[in-house]
Amino acid sequence: MLHALYLLGIAAFAASGVLAAHRANMDPFGGLVLAFAAAISGGTLRDLVLDRHPLYWTRDWLLLVVIASVAVATMLCLRRRTLPRRALVIVDAVGLAVVTVIGARAAIDAHATPPAVLILAVLTGVTGEVVRDVLCGEFPPLLLREEVYATAALAGAACYLGLHWAGTGDTPNIAVSAGLVFTLRMAAVFRDLHLPRLQRAAG
Repeated sequence: MLHALYLLGIAAFAASGVLAAHRANMDPFGGLVLAFAAAISGGTLRDLVLDRHPLYWTRDWLLLVVIASVAVATMLCLRRRTLPRRALVIVDAVGLAVVTVIGARAAIDAHATPPAVLILAVLTGVTGEVVRDVLCGEFPPLLLREEVYATAALAGAACYLGLHWAGTGDTPNIAVSAGLVFTLRMAAVFRDLHLPRLQRAAG
């Protein structure tokens, strides 16, 4: 089940990469590049920090097939119809939710300290979005704006860690924690919630 869930998160990020490429008027090759960059960057960074070799995606051919297939299917869909403007945000939120809790689980399995679990979970969730936005020429990336993005991932990671300590089963833990990330992100989008900006002190 965990692998299937991970494939879902990776697929969502792959679709978000193609949608971002489409919005940036890139060609199909650019769409494929962004699909792979968005899908595997977070897990790659996590594995490098945890010194896990070989990297997870070099051993999982199914994962790479899923990324390529979703990318091509999304491109074909975009040729036939115009997707809603918020389609990118929704699929990105699905990827963020799933990949964040998978990152927390991987960090716990690697016996990382609690603060490191939170950091690695957030990095796993947000790195693909940062790479995608930078390649699209969007600066600052979504993460560094006042959006509720990394904070949603942090809340989900903390929830997963807390439920793990409480002895909750992994399946309900993943469902609750991923659901929290997705709900916070969607609430921020549809209710236009933002974090306060840093302001220069008067004087």
